[in-house]
Amino acid sequence: MSMKDKLHTGELYLPNDDSIAVEQTGYLDRLYDFNMTRPTEMDRRNALLKEMFAEIGENCYIEPPLHTNMGGHHVHFGKNIYANFNLTLVDDTHIYVGDYTMFGPGVVVATAGHPLLPELRQEGYQYNAPVHIGKNCWIGAGALIMPGITIGDNVVIGAGSVVTRDIPSNMLAVGNPCRVLREIGEHDREYYFKDRKIDYAQLEADKAEADLHKE
Repeated sequence: MSMKDKLHTGELYLPNDDSIAVEQTGYLDRLYDFNMTRPTEMDRRNALLKEMFAEIGENCYIEPPLHTNMGGHHVHFGKNIYANFNLTLVDDTHIYVGDYTMFGPGVVVATAGHPLLPELRQEGYQYNAPVHIGKNCWIGAGALIMPGITIGDNVVIGAGSVVTRDIPSNMLAVGNPCRVLREIGEHDREYYFKDRKIDYAQLEADKAEADLHKE
């Protein structure tokens, strides 16, 4: 089995192997082009993302700068995903993100790890494990998601959290290491922030006005 074949098997491999490095450089050239776009060049940004990513749905917005190991080549985004600036995707193997998920600034999603044995690290060995993030999640600013993690649907990860274990759907999870704080439920249907209540009538009015402007 070649070093390139081991990118997605979880086995130890050498990432500086020529079969990997040559392709990686090409992917990073396109990432550089994306990060150099102007805010007015949205069509160019969208076109580049479709070239760069393994999959990307409609209405995704990624604020440059974006940092990735493989230029997004192993990243699978659904639709309507938002990422604030300085999203880092260590995409040595696959990263899957569901529809409507949001990333705060400075989030890191890592698939790559290195052995604890110092002799192996000295030789440059690495292993990869895929990350799965569900639909309609909010990953807070500065959160770190470690290799092999699965996060369910409708999850909120608090800012600065370090996610070292799987998080089930419909949970608020925070901390280092990240732990489930509580389930997202009825309280959150009434309050959106501390003691601030959701005004559903106003939301409907806002939506109707926005739809009117689209016509």
